[in-house]
Amino acid sequence: MASGERVCRGVRGATTADSNTSEDILSAARQLLALLIRRNGIEPEDVASAIFTVTRDLDAEFPALAARQLGWMNTALMCAYEVSVPDSLERCVRVLIHWNTTKTADEISHVYIKDAARLRPDLCKLPAVDWGELEQWIESHLNESAKSTRGK
Repeated sequence: MASGERVCRGVRGATTADSNTSEDILSAARQLLALLIRRNGIEPEDVASAIFTVTRDLDAEFPALAARQLGWMNTALMCAYEVSVPDSLERCVRVLIHWNTTKTADEISHVYIKDAARLRPDLCKLPAVDWGELEQWIESHLNESAKSTRGK
């Protein structure tokens, strides 16, 4: 690959929802997406698609709605169930983002937070998350997305 050439890369992440409610699933998915966006500099227009999976104990909401709430209006999104393996992590939301970027694979920051950190301890060397500041960032993007949707 030539330096500066854009290629499609996979960006992974996972988290857990506090319970099987629409708000808890969306909150967990928004937090996960916000961290992935911020740690990698992802712009919505560079995202080709995203696949969200949930464990079978989460069925109150589509986690992809969180991406729409954050402004990913023209991105192909899909939700599915994760393979149900005995004794696997419960209430888990995962995402695989297909992202057009000039970054190399080793420059990408995958994000595993909350109880999902145990899925990939090798990738959990992230700085401490300021959850209050993260929620403020999410709120500002929810407001931006709502404004742009009303203006159409």
